[in-house]
Amino acid sequence: MSNDLPRLALVGAGYWGKNLVRNYHQLGCLQLICDRSEELLAIFREQYPDVETSHTFREALLRDDIQAVAIATPAQFHFEQARDALLAGKHVFVEKPMALKEADVTVLIGLARERNLTLMVGHLLQYHPVFRALKKLAASGELGRINYIYSNRLNLGKIRREENILWSFAPHDISMILSLAGEAPDSVMATGGNFLHHEIADVTTTHLTFPSGMQAHVFVSWLHPYKEQKLVVVGDKSMAVFDDTRPWDEKLLLYPHGMKWENNIPVPDKAEARKVPVPQDEPLKLECEHFLECVAKGRRPLTDGEEARQVLGVLNNAQESMNLHGKKIFPAAAAEAADKGPKIHPSACVDEGVAIGPGTCVWHFSHILKGSAVGSECNIGQNVVVGPNVQVGNGCKIQNNVSVYEGVTLEDSVFCGPSMVFTNVFNPRSHIPRRNEIRPTRVCKGATLGANCTIVCGNTIGRYAFVAAGAVVTRSVSDHAMVAGNPAVFKGWVCQCGARLPEDLVCTACGARYGKLGAGLQPLEDAE
Repeated sequence: MSNDLPRLALVGAGYWGKNLVRNYHQLGCLQLICDRSEELLAIFREQYPDVETSHTFREALLRDDIQAVAIATPAQFHFEQARDALLAGKHVFVEKPMALKEADVTVLIGLARERNLTLMVGHLLQYHPVFRALKKLAASGELGRINYIYSNRLNLGKIRREENILWSFAPHDISMILSLAGEAPDSVMATGGNFLHHEIADVTTTHLTFPSGMQAHVFVSWLHPYKEQKLVVVGDKSMAVFDDTRPWDEKLLLYPHGMKWENNIPVPDKAEARKVPVPQDEPLKLECEHFLECVAKGRRPLTDGEEARQVLGVLNNAQESMNLHGKKIFPAAAAEAADKGPKIHPSACVDEGVAIGPGTCVWHFSHILKGSAVGSECNIGQNVVVGPNVQVGNGCKIQNNVSVYEGVTLEDSVFCGPSMVFTNVFNPRSHIPRRNEIRPTRVCKGATLGANCTIVCGNTIGRYAFVAAGAVVTRSVSDHAMVAGNPAVFKGWVCQCGARLPEDLVCTACGARYGKLGAGLQPLEDAE
């Protein structure tokens, strides 16, 4: 390995991650591969005997010899893993999308800026030599005024269950369109079709308009009879086609078509297509090299957090439009309504370097200690202490007189009742330092911790679990379980909506149906 390159750990070495493994290894910086699959790690140990492996991402965060991480896990884990890596002082490369919420990307941008770390998203086609050549054509004026851009990304598969086709295929196209436009869209409209699963779109069309008058559309599908990856840029002087399925010397064609006016009628003036020569290189290698160069030289990435937030904004606008059956969304108005920022009471204390998401309120006499990150739309009550080095998800409510100590992690939408207690050391003594004996506690998404309950450290409270007021939890609690007493014992099951579930596990309040999964419950829609 070159001593000038940062040492890098990669988390998520599966479907796409293996390509990052190959490239970062060829570039001489790959130190550690993290993945839960022992079978996959065994293959990599044989293929790359000079690279270490681990089942946990935490090892990469704790090691001083690793300066950067690349994240290629499923999208729902991107924000939490990128946040933890930045808090650990690592430079971060994240596959698209950087997060699922713009507010989360804002938190990551703030963390990277405060710690002077590189943050980059993997919008791969921005690094494709052909797209770079196309951008130069547009910038040189050879295309003239750009009137319209359309992009088709079509194939038969790979069909996903964790995200729809818009989020799976369209980010790259939106990234290219925004790069060529040089401005944000003033309206977004999208429609989709769900054919294989009633909640997951298989085909979507997204229409964008821009303040300059330019328009664009993105058509994506994994139910198409053949593969098509084509970007067409229509200017008033020439038209360019980037067709990534063609041989390299035919990937970029320039059509010097135009319009003539005869008898006050526009008539097409067609011309032969011209091949635009482009030096051949692997886009992923160029993307990886760019990240390493930015880390080594302190440069701003081409696809940094701001670019990730712009693309994510369009994706969220498109998804909202689809949810509203094709209603046109106006991003400027939506951004103005969403730009609430955190509200910190004058009597509260927030240490330097703390990240707090928009819409979060921190009330009287509360203290957020260094190294902590609080998500968006949280409510931190009076006389609350959070930290140091604590992560609080989005939409959490921490009521009055609660201390969330180091070692405790709250996922999204956790409710901490008044005066409930966390511990982080199992056998504390005032005269014996035990900071190196902290036992981690995780409270999973949607869980409720009742007033005056106590959570003994080293345990996990499952998703949507319910801990009754005054209970003392001495062992982990399963998903959707209700516990009460001292010590807390199982008393039944609760729905995601908070209602007690009957024996048939069908909620009488909201109609949700559940089935057993391990020691806990899971909605039947997710279990199928």
